[in-house]
Amino acid sequence: MSSTLFRTKKVEQSILDTEEPEHALKKSLSALDLTVFGVGVIIGTGIFVLTGTVAKNNAGPATALAFVAAGVACALAALCYAEFASTVPVAGSAYTFSYASLGELPAWIIGWDLVLEFALGTAVVAVGWSGYIQSLMDNAGWSMPAALGSREGADVFGFDILAAALVLVLTGILVIGMKLSARITSVVVAIKVTVVLVVIVAGAFLIKGDNYDPFIPKEQPVEAGASLDSPLIQLMFGWAPSNFGVMGIFTAASVVFFAFIGFDVVATAAEETKNPQRDMPRGILGSLVICTTLYVLVSIVVTGMQHYSELSVDAPLADAFKATGHPWYAGFISFGAAVGLTTVCMILLLGQTRVFFAMSRDGLLPRFFSHVHPRFKTPHRPTILLGVIIAILAGFTPLTELAALVNIGTLFAFVVVAIGVIILRRSRPDLPRSFRTPWVPVIPILSVCASLWLMINLPAETWVRFGIWMAAGFLVYFLYGRTHSRLALREAGEEQPSAGGGTP
Repeated sequence: MSSTLFRTKKVEQSILDTEEPEHALKKSLSALDLTVFGVGVIIGTGIFVLTGTVAKNNAGPATALAFVAAGVACALAALCYAEFASTVPVAGSAYTFSYASLGELPAWIIGWDLVLEFALGTAVVAVGWSGYIQSLMDNAGWSMPAALGSREGADVFGFDILAAALVLVLTGILVIGMKLSARITSVVVAIKVTVVLVVIVAGAFLIKGDNYDPFIPKEQPVEAGASLDSPLIQLMFGWAPSNFGVMGIFTAASVVFFAFIGFDVVATAAEETKNPQRDMPRGILGSLVICTTLYVLVSIVVTGMQHYSELSVDAPLADAFKATGHPWYAGFISFGAAVGLTTVCMILLLGQTRVFFAMSRDGLLPRFFSHVHPRFKTPHRPTILLGVIIAILAGFTPLTELAALVNIGTLFAFVVVAIGVIILRRSRPDLPRSFRTPWVPVIPILSVCASLWLMINLPAETWVRFGIWMAAGFLVYFLYGRTHSRLALREAGEEQPSAGGGTP
């Protein structure tokens, strides 16, 4: 039984499966499209929303260092993703990579994890977008009924209709086609980057040196109850990290890590890229470098404009300009954030549908969802299904209940991909690799350590929820996926491999 659970799918077979007409995605993306996708999804909630939260609750002006720490952890993982995405240019990202290196059960686990990560990520961003839209409406003298607006801190039960509507509209765009999605993303990303540059340039003239004192807070910045300390670390090592000081930076890094989710989504589009061997590494690494630089600069500026203890949690960038007597900039930033978050939501939804599509094409989920639209050549069935589910989730679930689960899911994927690089280097040294992760196994091991460190800084309840989701995933696999796997059927002689391929 153990041999069947860890059976691997050859890279060659994975690529051949993508050529089946009814399961083939259209190749239309370039390196520029991938970089734009990466920047479009990375610059979003983290820079427009989380900056104020971690500065006020954990790191103060040293939030810039938290972004650097999170960026380094992501860079280590990005190097591993770049090798896999160029070597195995198949939809599914870490799921497909794991299937080729670790085996079917680990691949299922990571695929199940990614479904959760991208679904919750989409819902989180949709709720954040709704908050910015409602802020703009309030500035214009309009207001949403309490039952149809954001529920964060609300006293009434309601449904966030704006968040749900955004997800449904983006679902329709993704069904129509990737190139349309890329064009819309390019326009929106241009607006979003312009807004970020305005914040950096205009805000630089409003910095007050006194606001950087202390740069690393030595005492609790906010009232009791706002701590993000991890009981897990205390359980494992007998001590708990401080929610301030130097350890506060690492706690903040585990939170702002959410801001970097994006380059792994780029990897899910490998199958729809014209020249994945060349363009995937460029898109993944290029978008990460651009966004890390912008994040650090923005966090330095905003904590210099307003003392960290006074920063807004809901809209820190916009409110910092209001506090310094520049409300026009505040409105401009709110508009840019609202527009920019649409691409984050769309690309996260894109990533989830591609993972779901890849799993269904392998038979681990119902193959009904693996057929592409005859005209648009997109996986329309899983896109519509997941879009509706996420719209409902975004409408009913508060933002704070979602973000931490997204972080732990992403970090878990990073760990698996890094381990997979080491294993595939040993098991398949003959594979052509247009991009090779440097210093293997050192870089992958460092990536695993960095990701695990950020994971154990997350709250214990996040681990409990993650464990429940994983347990549900095991049940689904053993009750359905294991017996319907195309790999299992091929080994049993019940299905022929794709033309030109042998049984893996």
